[in-house]
Amino acid sequence: MTTMLIFLGAVVALIMVAFLAVGLRDRRRLSSPEDSAAAREATRTQERYAADRHGSQGDGRQRGQTSAN
Repeated sequence: MTTMLIFLGAVVALIMVAFLAVGLRDRRRLSSPEDSAAAREATRTQERYAADRHGSQGDGRQRGQTSAN
């Protein structure tokens, strides 16, 4: 029984060390300001293309209509 408890304690300790190591590694790899600027620019470009597509779809439906003004 004592051997089993020691084994389980060692497994738990190894798992905790692994989580800490991965956490510290990821903390060192935080994104830089250039990464966030590039992400914002990509989002702007994506939204601009989406707006262009949306606008061109509206043109197709309104071509055959006459204005009431």
